[in-house]
Amino acid sequence: MIKARAVELPPNVAVPAIFAFGDSIVDTGNNNYIKTLTKCNFPPYGKDFIGGIATGRFSNGKVLTDFLAEELSIKQYVPAYLDPSLGSQDLLTGVCFASGGSGYDPITCKTENVISIFQQLEYFKEYIEKLKQLLGEDKTQFILANSVFVILAGNNDIFNTCGDNPFRKKLVNDDFFTDRLVNFASSFIQVLNKWRKGVAEQD
Repeated sequence: MIKARAVELPPNVAVPAIFAFGDSIVDTGNNNYIKTLTKCNFPPYGKDFIGGIATGRFSNGKVLTDFLAEELSIKQYVPAYLDPSLGSQDLLTGVCFASGGSGYDPITCKTENVISIFQQLEYFKEYIEKLKQLLGEDKTQFILANSVFVILAGNNDIFNTCGDNPFRKKLVNDDFFTDRLVNFASSFIQVLNKWRKGVAEQD
């Protein structure tokens, strides 16, 4: 049985922002703004969201990061980074870079024509520069060092390799696939952590 627990923080600790990377579990609408068939900006999606609007979330309402943002008193929901209506306040308190159908393996993303996990990193790098223009480097570093980062990916990689693609399944053995996925995930975490720790360390 899975038991849900409230988010608990030490006394007098506030989280300034929340960021999401990954696939449809946390995508809050980025796929609305790219050329892909992997979309959900139509009914019945969003029927329980604010105003009953299909926002591009792969859900009838909020997704995980929306609930986390609300529980941490950051904001009511996490907007998609590619949303053209994104405002300065949205940037200050965090955004979502995730893309439904994405994964660690670039092949997964090409299959769905969605935003790869590494392209999401590039958007994050772009975001950092925007934040620096708004706040300066010191405050930007503070936000990045004290925020929550949510990464949910890998489901589509497994499904596309071991699921409905018998040809690819024959070509990829379990050990090779596991090592490949771990290497991609490790590279992603290392780059993300590097940029999160210090803006000045960016390549």
